[in-house]
Amino acid sequence: MYSQRMDHLPPYLFARIDELKGEKIRQGVDVIDLGVGDPDLPTPEHIVDALCTAARDPKNHHYPSYTGMLAYREAVAEWYSGRFGVDLAPKTEVLALIGSKEGIAHIPEAFVNPGDYVLAADPGYPVYKTSTLFAEGKIHAMPLTAENGFLPVLDDIPADVATQAKLIFINYPNNPTAAIAPKSFFAEVVDFARDNGIVVVHDNAYSEITFDGYTAPSFLEVDGAMEVGIEMHSLSKTYNMTGWRIGMACGNPEIIAGLGRVKTNIDSGAFDAIQHAGITALTGPQDCVRDACRIYEERRDVLVKGLSEMGFEVSSPKATFYVWMAVDDSMKFAAELLDQAGIVATPGVGFGTHGDGYVRFAITRSVERIEEAVGRMREMNL
Repeated sequence: MYSQRMDHLPPYLFARIDELKGEKIRQGVDVIDLGVGDPDLPTPEHIVDALCTAARDPKNHHYPSYTGMLAYREAVAEWYSGRFGVDLAPKTEVLALIGSKEGIAHIPEAFVNPGDYVLAADPGYPVYKTSTLFAEGKIHAMPLTAENGFLPVLDDIPADVATQAKLIFINYPNNPTAAIAPKSFFAEVVDFARDNGIVVVHDNAYSEITFDGYTAPSFLEVDGAMEVGIEMHSLSKTYNMTGWRIGMACGNPEIIAGLGRVKTNIDSGAFDAIQHAGITALTGPQDCVRDACRIYEERRDVLVKGLSEMGFEVSSPKATFYVWMAVDDSMKFAAELLDQAGIVATPGVGFGTHGDGYVRFAITRSVERIEEAVGRMREMNL
């Protein structure tokens, strides 16, 4: 009944985790979910108020612009200028997205022919692979290892693969490893892409979730980046707006135009009222972002301390709201954690074969719940 491409499509990791969690809840287990990276903090009130006002205006009830309201794209450009020092032309170098996941899912359709290679990190966000499969491209996995600071080694990519590749996905601060990348790495990517005629897509959804004084850069800050690539960004993690589905693609105008052309044939754009709320988020007070980071930092410290005291190999991340921990067998560990302690953690192998030997915890629950989770793990004698 299904198309042949469905045979190659893996089950979406987080959907399966939700099923397993649901089974435990039906059994009466008090589940502590440290699996999916969905902020538990509410969307700031001034953003919600902006949505309510805009939603009541009949002018916003019609089909939106495919590319996004100009006012929203201008707000994105203003935010990029103030935050990263990157100058963008709102009309040609900014595109509204229905969340960055949507942009990541659509962009291979614009640049990848059947059989073309796409370079993607392993472990990495699963949509890089699935979007390539839908475009009938081939994934070449770039291993992320602790030895290399969870950065791909571009020199390890075979020359024949590099010359056949059309797209490379990179993502720093990184999901799932929480690794960060220096600008020197981005400069290497620019040179590599230029030498091989590859489109760079940098997924920068976690740039604002940082700790210990660290400030994450934009790929577009690096000389030459605008010539070869774009950056996907999102309001989801920054402003606790995961369910709102609003983001942006920024960068090279030809690449933006290609993605936009796909979108005009597939979706009808983001709801204008949500774009108005996005404008408020980007141009309004940013205290809410700093407050959220302080909360995540406290949670990180509690979890990392507890895990370290139990003897686990775990480092304290400087960005994202994930903790990446080494274990012997990721699937076995995650299963035992759920079965014996009612704790959801994401097995690293779900992000790729090189993720085996790790689990990912999301610090998207209160300090009290994280402390309880640590206590349950201690009782397991892991």
